[in-house]
Amino acid sequence: MTADMRRGSPVHGALGILGGTFDPIHIAHLAVAQEARETLGLEGVLFIPAGLPPHKLDRTITPGEDRLAMIRLAIDGNPAFAASRIELDRDGPSYTVDTLAALRDERSAAGKNPDLVLILSAEALIDFASWREPRRVLELATLAVAPRDGFPDATRASIGRDFPGLADRVFLLEGPRLRVSASELRARARARRSLRYLVPDAVASYIDDHALYADPRRTP
Repeated sequence: MTADMRRGSPVHGALGILGGTFDPIHIAHLAVAQEARETLGLEGVLFIPAGLPPHKLDRTITPGEDRLAMIRLAIDGNPAFAASRIELDRDGPSYTVDTLAALRDERSAAGKNPDLVLILSAEALIDFASWREPRRVLELATLAVAPRDGFPDATRASIGRDFPGLADRVFLLEGPRLRVSASELRARARARRSLRYLVPDAVASYIDDHALYADPRRTP
């Protein structure tokens, strides 16, 4: 991480990456992405829905096209946000290391700054060492870690302990601390409770119009 990024001043060409299941995308995803962009001076943030999340192979998830459609509705109107189907179009489990490598190659080939910032929560960081090639992930991208209520705040010390020499590849965001859970939102939708103010209105309408979470047999 450069000194400029630590100060939060603009870093031209740095691209934020926010991946996940997004089932559904909600206000916490959007707020964290905006916080990372403003704090680190990112050029933009790319939202990437997982095609086949390796940690959810035993669960039923909403079809990728629906999750991508909800992302596009959620970010509409913010020119700094974009969506990518790179993992939806890839066969097999969606591994972050593969996505980051592909994006760096793609940006380099296009003559763009290949610097990437992977945005994740303190909850996700807990299991980071179990990801596929975590050290390679840290070499491909800086981590921007957002706090999440109910989980211990991230520290650079833990990264330094598990991955010597790479602690400076982590930036700790101070917020926002929004307690929103996608599983709770799915349960609310299944119970026909309102999702207003928890997801963008366009996303709530899409969920309702397509009855995405109405099946009681679905994994919570």
